[in-house]
Amino acid sequence: MLASLTIVMFAFGGTEVIGITAGEAENPKKVLPRAINSVPVRILLFYVLALGVIMMIQPWDTIDGEASPFVSIFSSLGLAGAANVLNLVVIAAALSAINADIFAAGRMLHGLAEQGQAPRAFARTTRVGVPFMTVLTMVAALLVGVLLNVWFHDQIFFLIAALATFAMVLVWLMILVSHARMKAEITREKKLPSEFPAPLWPVGNYVAMAVIALVVVLIGIIPDSRPALVVGAIWIALLAAAYFGFVRGTGRVRKELVDETAAIPGIRLESEDIAGVDVEDADDAVDEEGEPERTR
Repeated sequence: MLASLTIVMFAFGGTEVIGITAGEAENPKKVLPRAINSVPVRILLFYVLALGVIMMIQPWDTIDGEASPFVSIFSSLGLAGAANVLNLVVIAAALSAINADIFAAGRMLHGLAEQGQAPRAFARTTRVGVPFMTVLTMVAALLVGVLLNVWFHDQIFFLIAALATFAMVLVWLMILVSHARMKAEITREKKLPSEFPAPLWPVGNYVAMAVIALVVVLIGIIPDSRPALVVGAIWIALLAAAYFGFVRGTGRVRKELVDETAAIPGIRLESEDIAGVDVEDADDAVDEEGEPERTR
C-alpha cells in the first residue's frame, strides 16, 4: 500500500500552480485563499467520493488497470455510450492539465529569466504579455514525450509518472523549506504575521516534509521507479552545475519582494512596533477599497 504513494502523489501534482497564479490574479488576497480552501473539498469530491462509489459497485480486485474504472462500470451496466462520453471527459481533463502545466512552467521560466537565472530569451513576451519562448519550449518537451511513448510504450507511463512525482515532491519540499524560512524571518525581524496563515504550523509543515521524504525513499526502493530517482538526481546535479557555471551578476542576488502584508484587525501583537511600523498605523494604511499601501 505504501508503494501506491508514488502514484497518489503524482495524481495530486499541480496544486502548487495556485501560488504561481498570484502574479496573474487581480486581487490575490481575496482570490487565492478562496482557491486554496477549495482544494481539500475538491479532493474529497473527485477522488475520495468517486473511489467510494466505484468500490460500492465493482470489487477492487476486479480492476486490472486495462481500462478506466468508470468506463468498465458503465460497460458492465450496458451503457456503452456513457463510457464513450466519459472517455471524452478524460481527454478534456488531460488537455486541461497540459494547459495548466504549460502556464505554470512558462511563467516560472519567465520569472527565472527576469531574475537572471535562466536564458534571457525566456523573458521575451508578446504584445499582450505572453512568454511565447517558454510556451514553445514546453510544446517541444511535450512532443518529446509523445516520441518516448511510441518507442517505450510498455514502460514509459510508470517511469514518467515516477519522474514527475520526484520533481513534484522536490518542488513541494522547496516550498515547505521556503515557508519555514519565511516564518523564521517574520519572527526574527518582527514583521507582520501572514494574513492567510497555514494551519497546524509548525507541526503540519514538518510532518509534510517527513511524508515527502518517505515518498522519495519509496521511489528508490521500488525497482520500476528507481530509474526516476537516478534521473532526478542527475537532473539536480545538472541544474546545480548550470547555476554555478553560468548564473552571474543579479542571478546570484536574492530578489527582494515588496511586502504588502497588512495588520490583521483584532489581533494584538507582543510588540507594538513591528519592523518600524506601528500596528495602529498599519491598520490606517488600508485604504477605503480595502487594499493596503506598500509600507515596505
